[in-house]
Amino acid sequence: MVAGSLHLNPAYNGIQGDKGGNMEKEHMGILLEDINGKFNLVLEGHDVLLQEIKEVKQDAQEKFEFLSSLIYEVNKRVDKVDKKIDDVDKRLSAKIDDVDKRLSAKIDDVDKRLSEKIDAVDNRLSEKIDALDNKIDAVDKSLGEKIDAVAVDLAAHRADTESHKKRYRVSEE
Repeated sequence: MVAGSLHLNPAYNGIQGDKGGNMEKEHMGILLEDINGKFNLVLEGHDVLLQEIKEVKQDAQEKFEFLSSLIYEVNKRVDKVDKKIDDVDKRLSAKIDDVDKRLSAKIDDVDKRLSEKIDAVDNRLSEKIDALDNKIDAVDKSLGEKIDAVAVDLAAHRADTESHKKRYRVSEE
């Protein structure tokens, strides 16, 4: 290696150093070989780096494709789960609607039967109340007649007692 920088001098068919000295052609050949070797090393380094970049790119591409296929499979499974959920939702909705209809019909039937029973009990109670009213009216009439008969008997007895006033005396003590 040469200390300092090298310059080409067009007037001189050789290389001139910083200090103006001439270098021999041999030394120039060695330098060019050394530069050529270093340049080849840089090119080989670039080739190695390029190959590594290609390998990394290929590996990344393979991983990307693998992940893409996994995502595709996951999406398919999610779609299947969504479809199953929709199917279950439809089935459950249909069952709920069916249960609602059956329960509504049963409730309506129970309501109707209870209404009929309540009406029947109401009718029987009304008949019994009417019969009791009639009995009360009959007892009232009978008692009224008996009270009237007792009043007549009492009046007759009083009249009879008063007609005997001179003989018997009734006192109230």
